[in-house]
Amino acid sequence: MSGIIGYIGNKRVVPVLIEGLHRLQYRGYDSAGLAVIKEGKLEVRRATGKLRNLEEVIRQHPLDGSYGIGHTRWATHGAPTVENAHPLSDCHGAVVVVHNGIIENYEDLKRELAAEGHVFATATDTEVIAHLAEKYLAASSENGSRPAALEDAVRATVHRLKGAFALAVISTKDSNKIVAARQGPPVVIGLGKEEYFIASDVPAIVYHTRDIFFLADGNIAVLTPEGVRLTDFKGFPVNRRVQHVTWDPILAEKGGFRHFMLKEIYEQPRAVRDTMLGRIFPETGQVLLDEMEISEDDFRSFHEIKLVAAGTSRHAALAGKVLIEKLARVPVEVDYASEFRYRDPIVDPRTLTIVVTQSGETADTLAGQREAEAKGSRTLAICNVHGSMAPREAHGAIYTHAGPEIAVGSTKTFSAQMTALYMFACYLGQLRGQLPRAGAQKLIADLTQLPKQLEAVLQRDDEFEDLARHFYRSADFLFLGRGVHFPIALEGALKMKKVSYIHAEGHPAGEMKHGPSALIQDGLPVVAIATCDWDSDDSKVRYERTISNIEEAKARGATIIALVTEGDHEVKSMAHHVIELPHTNEYLSAVLEVVPLQLLAYHVGVLRGCDVDEPRNLAKSVTVE
Repeated sequence: MSGIIGYIGNKRVVPVLIEGLHRLQYRGYDSAGLAVIKEGKLEVRRATGKLRNLEEVIRQHPLDGSYGIGHTRWATHGAPTVENAHPLSDCHGAVVVVHNGIIENYEDLKRELAAEGHVFATATDTEVIAHLAEKYLAASSENGSRPAALEDAVRATVHRLKGAFALAVISTKDSNKIVAARQGPPVVIGLGKEEYFIASDVPAIVYHTRDIFFLADGNIAVLTPEGVRLTDFKGFPVNRRVQHVTWDPILAEKGGFRHFMLKEIYEQPRAVRDTMLGRIFPETGQVLLDEMEISEDDFRSFHEIKLVAAGTSRHAALAGKVLIEKLARVPVEVDYASEFRYRDPIVDPRTLTIVVTQSGETADTLAGQREAEAKGSRTLAICNVHGSMAPREAHGAIYTHAGPEIAVGSTKTFSAQMTALYMFACYLGQLRGQLPRAGAQKLIADLTQLPKQLEAVLQRDDEFEDLARHFYRSADFLFLGRGVHFPIALEGALKMKKVSYIHAEGHPAGEMKHGPSALIQDGLPVVAIATCDWDSDDSKVRYERTISNIEEAKARGATIIALVTEGDHEVKSMAHHVIELPHTNEYLSAVLEVVPLQLLAYHVGVLRGCDVDEPRNLAKSVTVE
């Protein structure tokens, strides 16, 4: 879950690397460092903590080079110390490496290398990579049949490694060259004008070039001033299709907002609008799904759907289950991505497996996708990053168009994923003959109004900030919802604990009597999602049941914060605090509900002095299991 960056070209290398690390800090911020080579001389600077600490080290001890690599770390093996910070080198300082991932057999390799005389200086798994590469580079040099090549040493090294890794390697023994390798975590290659880039994610390089491609697993890239060469781990040439990134680089900047999280919350109307753009036809209620290798007959034939996701994406999937089952009448099961493959899931060619992922590179989600495919299931990816691993390996993709998301706490990703799942449910419902045309037209018409309704909710941010002032000293929060609103309760609780460090739980409102009511004591903030689609009898029934749960919680001393639909008077009369939301159908109300919960968590976190963009112990993209 660390971030790597590499550059070779005509620009001053240190500013390019530092700029890239700034845009990768969401991937880890326990330590940071960079290594550059100039005229055969290697220099390394490292520091613990945030990137500003590394910048201070560089200010006191300047360096320069013609090419180099950098790293921002989320610690796995070894404490976040200067000694364990990347880049890491072998004991001779001939090879330097930055690494994202986990080397599972590093202890065996370390013992083997130590027996050969290698001296280790860190507690990391990464250091064995540098020692192995140095060993093979030296052996190649001694062989003398041809000049030692760093890529050959890296190729020999990766064959010894077990686990997940994204690497960038440089060496004083083979100059003007950066070698990258991928097995698991993402590696992006950027192609500029006589300059070339390696990064863990697109935002790190999008200001310099928008022409990129992702390495596939088992790929090695060699970057030199003349260009980029690609091979597989066996040395055979491979090709990758270059993509032109359409993101505006300004989307990766704060744009005047205090934090990335707040900026990204405010970008949700645009993210929803862009995700539906060109895919819906209000006149007919039809939905167009592109980039599909799954035929309409296939979609009609599936007996069940598995939704596989993690974190916030899993909450979107839980809401998606309600949508798909209601509109398409297909049984849906939602799995934690980290658990899916370990339970030997029952899937077959009659199963459609949908993976929901912001990055398309989440390790456990990819593992679940591959498990499903190995058992004969067709797979569909709902993803925000074009060309990432999940959509590349899937039989179809529904891309969200949220743009780069920097804050660790996902916000606009959730709304875009909900939009994609809503459209998919409408598409599948019509295709399978379960959703009449008039019903589809109404659902799509409602969707077209959603961006404006989201904007209206965001305009009331001052209310949510005032509300946060009442509760930022609370020790606990409880979030309640029924039906499609239960996943929103889970998401509200996740955001609260993630960015404010307050203990928070989300529960189905109907489960209160089965245990959670024991948590209620005087003053406990209970956030009750009690919106209602007045045009739906089912929604009215859920609404009435939720009112009963509110009364029970209030009778036991809870302070009630209720989310209600505009015009509601009943809940308004019993709640201590009320958040009114525009009227829409029950499924889209879930998207509206999440916005005030995101803003409440954000403001509570800020008032508590938390780093809301980079919460402790967390990273944006979980690229190792």
